[in-house]
Amino acid sequence: MPYVSVHPMSPPEIVTTALPDDERIWVPQAPDVWFRPLMLNTLQGGWCNLLRVRRAGVLSRHRHPGPVHGYVIKGRWRYLEHDWVATEGSYVFEPPGETHTLTVPDDVEEMITFFNISGCMYYVDEDGKHTGFEDVFTKIDMCADHYEKVGLGRDFVRQFVR
Repeated sequence: MPYVSVHPMSPPEIVTTALPDDERIWVPQAPDVWFRPLMLNTLQGGWCNLLRVRRAGVLSRHRHPGPVHGYVIKGRWRYLEHDWVATEGSYVFEPPGETHTLTVPDDVEEMITFFNISGCMYYVDEDGKHTGFEDVFTKIDMCADHYEKVGLGRDFVRQFVR
């Protein structure tokens, strides 16, 4: 075994199965929309998760104050404001400040995308007016509430928090 030095103040790594067999790990976000937390970063205010969608149509209109990186694992999606489509294997970079409307086409049964989100999701209406937000702390709360409800316990979320 090679020598590995870890600073005593360094948090532990996270190694987990991205696509779990246990459906309870997926946290409901909206009808037929779930997220699977991978890392919830309370120090930098961001998170990594999988977004799973099993319905067509508009999911949300939002913007981010920080950059977002995405990688499509299954299915495809697009933003109404652009002419590109993110397909399986696509990498997407979303610059800070851009408003976009995520949609899933009618013929997609399931979409799964990895997202690395810096900052928050700032939800807006058609006129760009604020309607709500999600940040790492609201995500932690959503996870804790869900995990308690499905019998995993509120503390189940702690394994993803750094």
